[in-house]
Amino acid sequence: MNNLKIVRWFAKRSIFVVLLVVLSLGSFLSVVPEIFAADIPVVAAKANEGATSGVELPQFESGQSSADSQLPGGQSAAGEGTATAAIEEEEMAPVQYRTFFGLDPRTVVWIVSELHLMFAAFVLGVPIFAVIVEIVGFKGGDIKYDKMAKEFTKLLSAAFATTASFGGLLGFCLFGLYPEFMGHMTNVFSPTMYVYALMFFGEAFTLYGYYYSWEILKGTAAKKWFHIFLGIMLNLFGTGLMFLTNSWATYMMSPAGIVPETGRLVSLYHAVYNPLWMPVNIHRLIANVCFGGFVVGAYAAVKFLGAKSDEERAHYDWMGYVGNFIGVGALIPLPFAGYWLGREVYSASPVMGNIMMGGAFSWTFIIQAILIGMLFIGANYYLWLGMGRIKGSERYTRFFKYLIFIIFVSFAVWLTPHNLPLSGEERAMIGEQYHPFSKYFGVMAAKNAVVNLIILATFFSFLIYRRGNKGEMCSFSEQGKAGKIGIFSALIFCLLMLISYAISLNFVELEENIKVFVKPLILSLYIQSFVVCLAAFLTFKNKGKLGQALLFAVTACIAVLYFWYYGFQVMQKANLVLRYLSVTQVSIVMSCLIMNAIIDVFMFRKAKLVGGIVWGKMPARSQYALILLCVVIVILMGLMGFIRSGLRMDWHVYGVLQDTSQWAYTPTLSYMGRIVGLIVVLFLGLVAFVFWLANLGDKKENKKTNTYEYERVTADYEGDR
Repeated sequence: MNNLKIVRWFAKRSIFVVLLVVLSLGSFLSVVPEIFAADIPVVAAKANEGATSGVELPQFESGQSSADSQLPGGQSAAGEGTATAAIEEEEMAPVQYRTFFGLDPRTVVWIVSELHLMFAAFVLGVPIFAVIVEIVGFKGGDIKYDKMAKEFTKLLSAAFATTASFGGLLGFCLFGLYPEFMGHMTNVFSPTMYVYALMFFGEAFTLYGYYYSWEILKGTAAKKWFHIFLGIMLNLFGTGLMFLTNSWATYMMSPAGIVPETGRLVSLYHAVYNPLWMPVNIHRLIANVCFGGFVVGAYAAVKFLGAKSDEERAHYDWMGYVGNFIGVGALIPLPFAGYWLGREVYSASPVMGNIMMGGAFSWTFIIQAILIGMLFIGANYYLWLGMGRIKGSERYTRFFKYLIFIIFVSFAVWLTPHNLPLSGEERAMIGEQYHPFSKYFGVMAAKNAVVNLIILATFFSFLIYRRGNKGEMCSFSEQGKAGKIGIFSALIFCLLMLISYAISLNFVELEENIKVFVKPLILSLYIQSFVVCLAAFLTFKNKGKLGQALLFAVTACIAVLYFWYYGFQVMQKANLVLRYLSVTQVSIVMSCLIMNAIIDVFMFRKAKLVGGIVWGKMPARSQYALILLCVVIVILMGLMGFIRSGLRMDWHVYGVLQDTSQWAYTPTLSYMGRIVGLIVVLFLGLVAFVFWLANLGDKKENKKTNTYEYERVTADYEGDR
């Protein structure tokens, strides 16, 4: 019956479909001459101008040979033949650039590649936590996790075809619009392109096998583990594809393994493993998980707002929480990966690094700061609203005002630019080059400090959310061997990270008058190592909260307050030490996050519950926060894609193959904003359409329940464990 309605709907509107097809064909045929004209070299086009501008051309008389004919000015026909041959030779010369139906090829490639990258980020990020959620559900015997993992994969299967379509379109655009550039890339990376194609088949087969075998591979533990194995292989293929394409993109920024003068390949290994390859791999891997988490959270928010029953609202409330948790969990270490990538950009090309932070792209990082600040504020706001669904969480609401103050003040410092766009008169009124406020708050020492403070505040918000419905704790001795092994493993990892870097700082190659500025960094690492050990010791003595508080306090004092002051001193007296200071700062904060997280997990593992979590009782504004997070992360990805590609300026391959087209210029910020805005609208519209298609096949359940209950499934796997 539904199919009949669809047929009738199309039949009634068939005239509009026919008109649309006719208009499309007419538009295409009207631009065909322009398409072919775009491929004609300039010399040939100028030669044809005479034939179309009314200039009289010589005519051969009957019986006259072409050799005896004369052109105006006494030039013989033989000369005309030479000119014609030259024109034909020019027409047959390799074409460097083409247009896309008369459109700017760079903008077309920009839009298509960014859309492909965004869909690929979703397709590569979602399987990572889908498999993890499935494993958690299987090991815990909880059907809610299995149900959610399958719903994640349903979205994944719908988006995969769109990703592949944009990938194919991008390939055709690159080879068609930039043939010379793609010829160079093919000469260097052709073996990896074959591997890419084979791995793409592997990803496609494992993806659809993973999704469509979900119900088939149930019933026994062996079947379920094989299904999980398919998911793991899906992640391996997807990650491998990302690593391969990253090698192509990073080669364009930091080429290696070739002779720069000729572009001849010397070492494929070094071309792939170029200086920026691994930093981009790590940064994109974390960013993809963050991106996928926030997109899934927005999907759950839309479903929550349109839910018809309490059961649906409860399910999508929980799904939105998991998506936000994954997004925030990946967002916290993402700035650290960004620091590493930025440092390697400076190392690979100081010119590119200066352009990135102090030149044409410096204001794009102010926009980036706004977007990242919105992500942290939105994520914290959602967590604070989520406390309302937890009975007993009222004990922790008093912390919100302090967290709000810390985050917003830190956000304000992060947004402060170093160079203000002032006129000469305004600078004369100030009396110095920099405004007194931006002189101290607009430098990287201040920005790094407040970013780490925002990360610590967000992590603290998550900890109090976890404790919302937990009351009296058990003594640590009751946690058994698992607790001791967990705390000890985290301690060893943190000590190795801190002490190994402290030892390496003793051997940095710097002048003696500069090397003295490294000693406070070494001392800070040893102090943090001692405090981490003290926190672990206090946890074993049933004073884990005191250990956590001490670790938080010392980390904030060193990584935020002291390094803010000391970083400013280093900038003035020993600028080369800044790269070591940032790594020290990251190591100290990471040790605090890791150790406190492990302590919190085992400290509250068997704690008594003071109340339950009422899923589905979230206000509507919490769902709008999830949607906002999705929009912001999409804008941020579009912005960072522009920065990464734009840093090459007028080079296809930096320092090797120059862009000589008329489009080889750095776009203005306003133009960038319009294009990125268009990309965001297109992506969100396509995602909404793809997700709508994915839900068309869903069948409504016959039996509805008024409350959302999570069943623990033990019968399916009881006999196989």
